[in-house]
Amino acid sequence: MVGAYLLINTETGMESAVVEALNKIGGVKNAHVVTGLHDAICYVEGKDFGEVKNIIVSKVRGVKGIQRTVTCIAIDVSK
Repeated sequence: MVGAYLLINTETGMESAVVEALNKIGGVKNAHVVTGLHDAICYVEGKDFGEVKNIIVSKVRGVKGIQRTVTCIAIDVSK
């Protein structure tokens, strides 16, 4: 499996609605409102990089209220 964390900036006041929508998307394992530089964070998982890319580009970035995302690919360094 391949995973990625997305740091998300939303329109003002849209944080909760964005997180609610993200949690309904297949492949999004969890999403939360956060404090600090970004408004929300979510974790996306798929069978390969192509699937993760498709989830991010075609589903996550289409959520109403999202202005900007930063994608951080998760890597396993235990092997």
